[in-house]
Amino acid sequence: MVMDVITNSSLGPLMEVISQTIEFIIEIVLASDNVLIEKKSFAELSSYLNGLVPLLHELKRKDISSSEDLRNFVEILNHETKEAKKLSRDCSERNRLYLFVKCRSIAKQIERITREISHAISCIPFASLNISLKIREDIDQLVSKMQNAEFRAAMAEEEILEKIETGIQERNVDRSYANSLLVSIAKAVGVSTDRVTLKKELDEFKSEIENVWARKDEAEAIQMDQIIALLERADAAASLEEREKKYLNKRQSLGVQLLEPLMSFYCPITSEVMVDPVETPSGHTFERSAIVKWLSEADEPLCPLTLTPLDTSMLRPNKTLRQSIEEWKERNTMITVASLKSTLSSGEEEEVLRCLEQLKGLCEERELHKEWLILENYIPSLVELLCVKNRDIRNRALLILCLLAEDNDDAKERIAKVENSLEPIVKFLGRDIGERKLAVKLLLELSKCESIRDRMGKVRGCILLLVTMLSNTDHKAAGDAKNLLDNLSYSDDNVIHMAKNNYFEYLLQRLSSGSDPVKLTMAKALGDMELTDHNKSSLVEGGAVDLLLLLVSCDDVEMKIAAIQALLNLSSLKKNGQEIIKKGAVRPLLDILYRQTSSQGLRELVAATIVHLAQSTIPESSDLMPILMMESDEDISELFSFINLTNPVLQQYILQAFHAMCLSPSAPILKSKLRECSALEMLFRLCEADDVTVRANAVKLLCCLTEDGDEAIIAEHVTQTSIETLLKIIKTSDNEEEIVSTLGTIANLPKSTKISEWLLESRNLPTIFSFLPDGKNSVHHKHQLIENAVGAICRLTIQTNLQLQKKVAEAGIIPRLVRLLEVGTSSLTVSRAATALAQLSENSPRLSRQISRRQSFWCFSALPEAACPVHQGLCTVESSFCLLEASAIGPLIRVLSKPDPEVCEAALDALLTLIDNERLQNGCKVLAEADAMRIIIKLISSPSASLQEKVLQSLERIFRLVDYKQKYGPSAQMPLVDLTQGGNSRLKPLAAKILAQLNVLHDQSSFF
Repeated sequence: MVMDVITNSSLGPLMEVISQTIEFIIEIVLASDNVLIEKKSFAELSSYLNGLVPLLHELKRKDISSSEDLRNFVEILNHETKEAKKLSRDCSERNRLYLFVKCRSIAKQIERITREISHAISCIPFASLNISLKIREDIDQLVSKMQNAEFRAAMAEEEILEKIETGIQERNVDRSYANSLLVSIAKAVGVSTDRVTLKKELDEFKSEIENVWARKDEAEAIQMDQIIALLERADAAASLEEREKKYLNKRQSLGVQLLEPLMSFYCPITSEVMVDPVETPSGHTFERSAIVKWLSEADEPLCPLTLTPLDTSMLRPNKTLRQSIEEWKERNTMITVASLKSTLSSGEEEEVLRCLEQLKGLCEERELHKEWLILENYIPSLVELLCVKNRDIRNRALLILCLLAEDNDDAKERIAKVENSLEPIVKFLGRDIGERKLAVKLLLELSKCESIRDRMGKVRGCILLLVTMLSNTDHKAAGDAKNLLDNLSYSDDNVIHMAKNNYFEYLLQRLSSGSDPVKLTMAKALGDMELTDHNKSSLVEGGAVDLLLLLVSCDDVEMKIAAIQALLNLSSLKKNGQEIIKKGAVRPLLDILYRQTSSQGLRELVAATIVHLAQSTIPESSDLMPILMMESDEDISELFSFINLTNPVLQQYILQAFHAMCLSPSAPILKSKLRECSALEMLFRLCEADDVTVRANAVKLLCCLTEDGDEAIIAEHVTQTSIETLLKIIKTSDNEEEIVSTLGTIANLPKSTKISEWLLESRNLPTIFSFLPDGKNSVHHKHQLIENAVGAICRLTIQTNLQLQKKVAEAGIIPRLVRLLEVGTSSLTVSRAATALAQLSENSPRLSRQISRRQSFWCFSALPEAACPVHQGLCTVESSFCLLEASAIGPLIRVLSKPDPEVCEAALDALLTLIDNERLQNGCKVLAEADAMRIIIKLISSPSASLQEKVLQSLERIFRLVDYKQKYGPSAQMPLVDLTQGGNSRLKPLAAKILAQLNVLHDQSSFF
């Protein structure tokens, strides 16, 4: 939307306030896209304010100074929009965490602004104002919406805010609770949850709080301090070193002696330390579960100590006592964790086992306890225990390492830092099933860390032992082994080790002879693994395709999915894709696509595989033989028709497959068949699809089908709506590839009068012009985008529609085309630019404004200096498209020296428009002065017969002029003689005719 803001110093102060308010509204509308919080609320407020702009413009044209209500309205609106502008700026610039915890307040501010403005509008005396009925009706509707508008934080934001409030009220000191909160807030405001970013955001949040104290807003500052205190308990934003230092300082301050619990910690009923203490009205505290059970089982619900009537509704949490108990437990546990380490390293076997069992219990009890074990540096001691003789000790140590490594990168890195830590873990893979399962679980967790994964595959025996586990009867263990191998396959070195350990041969063997569950596991492995091209090729050569196609034909849907996933993986290598086509995979895949309606996921996998197979038909090198994917017309027609019957995901895959096949050697046959089965009509319709991915793929295929087809057939399916749709795509799309294809489609449109009229009538036509670089700001333009934009300009500059040509000229496109002759980054761009200039120049003679000369002695009167030397009239770039006025002659002549014959031919076509008909004398003079004749004569020896023929035809005309025949004829003689000897049947007589003009051959020569 464009709003015309006028500020005139001659207006009174009230008019200036209105102008300023309109400016505020524009700024708010623009800023609403950039706010970091409450985007929906700001967008709604912006729409309301935007709806007031027509009224404000109307008021600016009237004398409203005498109306107190109108003055109040203008002043209130100005004040509130100023507040809204400040609020939107704050919400675009301030710390995201701060904005999040203020989101309720922000929503309330937006609501208050909306209410104030709507109240002010309702006081306007519209009855006494000459305001248009349309504006009054719009304002009435607007006020109704504003008065009913409610702004509040989103439900997800409310849930997090409630957790913050609960954490503060209950004085929650649980580090995991704070971690969860901090991560939730970060995700809600779009901040990365990595440690560095979280720390930066938290530090900025603290700075915001300092600013709040500086503003002396004590209530807000206290609230923010409480939130900071809660979030600072999180270690998600602290480095391991920071957490370690903080932990050790706290642990050292506690001493080494365990504290006995206070008497108040014990429940009077159970005589055990309470977990969830609740208080009665009389001030006595009990464990919640114990007192609830007591009251439910008693004949009369009485307090056990006071014997006064009591029911569960009278119980209240004793938060202070609960926190004291938790602090006592935490202190003693921290001391316990520190003291057990010495026992682990030097105790007797029985003591070590008891110690490990205690550590295991602590790890399972709380996430925080795992953190303490890591910070106490237990990991080297646990890794050392993996090598002891006692099997129970080894297993318990391995289990604790599993617990520590789970979802904890710090633990993984510390395990990896222990020298030779992976070797003893890998040895467990060769032991009994229980130990193997634990080892695979730990290795699988460690493999999520890239640096460890790369080392793991090199540990002797690791991959071989994992391969043998794939056939394990314990499906969980086999699945973990498969997943671990999948993770290892992300490293090229590991894949090499897999190949050396016969992993792929093993997969094929088990795929052919294993039980169904084993086959399923093997097929999934082939589908999920990151394989090198060499491995993909080896698997196909080893017979993988035949085995997988057998599974594709089975009745089990899960097996089909696994097999097709594997084919999808293998077919990403073009050579494999061709082999899969040769094995007859296309027909069964199509059958599943058409008939397997119960599993959408399966159909999508099939469609994605068909895309790979189609892409494999595009030859990249001479060693790949051309191959047809679909030989049957029925298959082509049936698959394309299926687009009508399916969902957007499958539609885009099918469109991609056809686009790939349209780039294969069989493209001409395929394109012809698609045009016959009304594909153009469907593609034009899909260009209007709501799904932008489907639309982009449709226009991509449409560009292919319109490229070299019969114009009459294409024209049958083009409507004015089609034209408008294409132009709207160019205007609104943010997908550059889609814009390229759409411009290409417009370039390919038939040159019919009706289509030209539709293009001319569209308001969106100027959008095409924006993609031509203007020499000032063309960095964002890519080669193909410019190529197709110039191609579209060629379609707009056809000689038969002068109005379209004028539109192009008025948009300042001709100088841009001339510049592209010099700086065009591809031959096609330069060729198209020259073609467009040639088409424009064709109409220059009739557009050049003729100059009237004096009646007497007319033939002796000289033309004014401003007259065009070729067209003999007044020419401009915009009015007559004159090549001379556009300074195009030099660039076109320089293009003639380029090696690409098609480019030269396009440039020659443009230059030859200067010597058409009666312009021969004047045009030749201009070309001669620009040194074009010498270069044109050189083109006689071009390797392109088409260009040679055009050059000969032009020289035959030029040499009709005696001066030019005498001056340039001698330099043309030898190339012409050579052409009479070696030229084709069309060129020989043309060359001979010119030689006769030059008096080198007799008119009766046998060459004619």
